[in-house]
Amino acid sequence: MQDIQHYMREGTLRLSSLPPLSLYIHLPWCLKKCPYCDFNSHEVSGGAGLQQDVEQRYLQALIADLEMSLPLIWGRTVHSIFIGGGTPSLFSPESIDQLLVAVRARLRLEAGCEITLEANPGTFEKDRFKAFRQAGVTRLSIGVQSFNDAHLKVLGRVHNSAQAHAAIEEAAMNFEAFNIDVMYALPGQTLAQCEQDIQTALSFKPPHISIYHLTIEPNTYFAKFTPKNLPVDDDAYDMLDRITELTAAQGLERYEISAFAKPHKRCLHNTNYWQFGDYLGIGAGAHGKLSFVHRVVRQVKAREPKLYMDKALSSNPWDCMVQETEVARADLPFEFMLNALRLTGGFALADFSERTGLSITSIQKPLEEAEAKGLIERDFTHVRPTTRGLDFLSDLQALFLA
Repeated sequence: MQDIQHYMREGTLRLSSLPPLSLYIHLPWCLKKCPYCDFNSHEVSGGAGLQQDVEQRYLQALIADLEMSLPLIWGRTVHSIFIGGGTPSLFSPESIDQLLVAVRARLRLEAGCEITLEANPGTFEKDRFKAFRQAGVTRLSIGVQSFNDAHLKVLGRVHNSAQAHAAIEEAAMNFEAFNIDVMYALPGQTLAQCEQDIQTALSFKPPHISIYHLTIEPNTYFAKFTPKNLPVDDDAYDMLDRITELTAAQGLERYEISAFAKPHKRCLHNTNYWQFGDYLGIGAGAHGKLSFVHRVVRQVKAREPKLYMDKALSSNPWDCMVQETEVARADLPFEFMLNALRLTGGFALADFSERTGLSITSIQKPLEEAEAKGLIERDFTHVRPTTRGLDFLSDLQALFLA
């Protein structure tokens, strides 16, 4: 294990304060790997449920991973927890309860701490979501993606439309805060079909909805065998315009490029990412970002579940950390903008200085260029992406590359 003094030694930065801290917990198993998915997920053997002995061993590894990391975050309060995957709802409610009890025993949680669990309608059983709520989960994120059975089949999802409806109805009964994940620009999808998906999702009156453009990511099945009938860019833009109209009509504000929420129902955990907050990542393949007075550090844990468990449960749990990188001073502007410019409200200039330890003058030139291109608007305190800036977000972010 690295001595804590290793992180506290003199460096190139001097942060005036540390940002809010979140906890990310990765549960890596799925019933089936989706062809578009580039997350660290692994099919359970035989397509059956997760074996209880594996589930318990993984929980022990998570606790060992967390205990190993505690010296890095001593005295800090955790503002949100996100249990992602994979398909975390494969784990039993009893195991989720056991996990959250262990977390509460080791960390200081903010009162009313947001605790999100990702759930798949294909793992839905009557009263299962209620049991997750009783275990301490406060927010459910349901990976529906589409309500069209033909599109669900193309996407390789293990659920059908009827299961999606049942899962959302159950979530709405047990959770005041829940999210529905939907995708658009799907193979063969028309504008009318996209509109039908969004209207169906909105019919459940969700407090939050995440709507993602299907992208072909490297090292996925779709990257090797790309669907031939993907909508062209102009059609995808028409879909997004209609999505924005439909969500606004239901009182959901687009606060991030892919996130829409009712007032006071934004996802606090993801917002912390976008505002360049800190997050401790535990679990197979989990990423983390931690700030210290003189440096910002990114960490990655071992990806393969068995290897992760073996290392976390060894005599030196620090071995499960396979990568640790100090973010170079010159890279901090881009790292900050990669997140903050996704927010429709942009960011406060004071937050940039506080979270990076850099002066505003370090980004003056790219800000001027972005403004001249109509990608941002700004005043003396704030920077906000324009509609054009959100449409050409990659171009805007690239202006801040070292």
